[in-house]
Amino acid sequence: MFLAKVTGSLVATQKVETMVGYKLLVVEPFRLDRESPRQLVSTGRTFIAVDTLGAGPGEFVLITQGSSARLTPETKQLPVDTVVIGIVDQVHLEDQCVYSKDTER
Repeated sequence: MFLAKVTGSLVATQKVETMVGYKLLVVEPFRLDRESPRQLVSTGRTFIAVDTLGAGPGEFVLITQGSSARLTPETKQLPVDTVVIGIVDQVHLEDQCVYSKDTER
C-alpha cells in the first residue's frame, strides 16, 4: 500500500466496456521527507487510479498497485493496475499529526 494525494481526475469517453462507469483519479504518491522525517513530501510520480470510494481532490488516499489492485470485489474483473482502497482521515508520524482531513479543507 502507498499513501497518495488526489491531484485531479481523468475522463475517458472511449474505453473498454468493463471500465464504463468507473471514476478515474490522478494520484501522486507521498513519502516521509528525508530532511524532516515528521512531514510528508511528494515522490514526484503520478498514477491513474480507479476510485470506488468517492475520494476527492486534495484528499489523501491509500492506493495499492499491481495484481493487488484486482483483489477488491469491485475491481477483480477490471484491467487495472492502481486502485484507491481507503480515504485517509489522519497521518501520525512519531508524536505529531502531519495530516488531518478535518483541517485540510
